[in-house]
Amino acid sequence: MLTVFNIQRFSLHDGNGVRTSIFFKGCPLRCLWCNNPESIDPLPSVMFDERLCNRFGECIKAADGRIYEADGALVIDREKIGDPGQLMDVCPSKALRVAGREMSAAEIAAGVEKDLPFYDMSSGGVTLSGGEPFAQGEELGELLLLLRDKRIHVSAETSLHVPWEKVSKYTSLVDMFLADLKHTHPLKFAQYTGGDAGLVLENFRKLDASGSAFVIRVPVVPGFNHSEPEIFSIIDFAAGLEHLSEIHLIPYHSLATEKYHMLGKAYTYKGFADVSKQELVAYADYASQMGITTKILN
Repeated sequence: MLTVFNIQRFSLHDGNGVRTSIFFKGCPLRCLWCNNPESIDPLPSVMFDERLCNRFGECIKAADGRIYEADGALVIDREKIGDPGQLMDVCPSKALRVAGREMSAAEIAAGVEKDLPFYDMSSGGVTLSGGEPFAQGEELGELLLLLRDKRIHVSAETSLHVPWEKVSKYTSLVDMFLADLKHTHPLKFAQYTGGDAGLVLENFRKLDASGSAFVIRVPVVPGFNHSEPEIFSIIDFAAGLEHLSEIHLIPYHSLATEKYHMLGKAYTYKGFADVSKQELVAYADYASQMGITTKILN
């Protein structure tokens, strides 16, 4: 089974045309600024939006003492909730919800197939996202084969922070890779993401050698990589890749702060202003000088 926390239809920001974005649970990185913190844990996550809570008490009944009221507030003992799935859809006001459920490849493909007319009209398709789609099990291959049988264009958003074997088996089934390149310096990459920059850079070289089409996506994050030496280093590396289609620069924003609160976690990447598109123009100009088509995304 595949673990999915969201299926977003009619998306216009995750590839060409009208797309359906499938967000998978589980990520090998721990980026301090992560915009989808509910995607990190491979298991279902309990989220609670106190603003929507009407104190109906259905969650308390369903949680066997692991959710209770204290001092006028709802307390959720997430570590003791063995099966978050038991809380799925119990809250009438949707204040408490479970991010992540198991779905079969056939179930996902059947839902996606409903939007075929929109894909055909707009040259759209499906985007695998997350989390990290290539951290899923073998059933990911089944899904990709079903989509290929329906002639649906597939893009895959990936950190490339997985063993190459997890990617190489699917290069013939993915039409476009949207791959993150966050930093080229191993120490800083490890400090802010918990990962191995060398693995990512080597996988980019292997992806390029495979002949696959790919876009490099660069989240521009203050305090991490938002400087000319750091972004220019990424662009210099990209310029040496033969099959690179484009570079997309993605400005940092702090819109996910509330999600951390809903997960019962602290958002530790505080104190940084959102990055404006104008701040990225110099980076885009440098990439253009290197002969690389560049877009600044929202």
